[in-house]
Amino acid sequence: MLTVKPVFTEYVHETWPLVEDLFISANKHDAGDYTIDQIKSLLASGSWLLLVAVDEESKIHGAASIHFYNMPNYRVAFITAMAGKAVVTEDVYQQMCKLFKENGATRVQCAARESAARLYKQVGMEERHIIMEAKL
Repeated sequence: MLTVKPVFTEYVHETWPLVEDLFISANKHDAGDYTIDQIKSLLASGSWLLLVAVDEESKIHGAASIHFYNMPNYRVAFITAMAGKAVVTEDVYQQMCKLFKENGATRVQCAARESAARLYKQVGMEERHIIMEAKL
């Protein structure tokens, strides 16, 4: 069983070598919104929260970066990146939601390609809207 734990800002640099490859993997599917160095910087500055999924021996099996922000009617925990093996499970999702609530979030959101969206639907997320974009 995996346990989801937050990594406090003070320990991001110490933890980064253990999760960097996971974020590199996740970033392959990114639309160019941020680089690996930017992810590290946002985590290290405290702008984003680093979560890790660890086993009983504290070995990291997954990682996620979370951006919290406020909307007029609710507070969002936005999953900016998530990667690992067997980390999109009901148990892991519920643990993440508990941590999100502890940080004041009332909603969880993410942007996902179709294959990831199918996984997220299995744990209770639903499609809210489709994001369209054009470069200017």
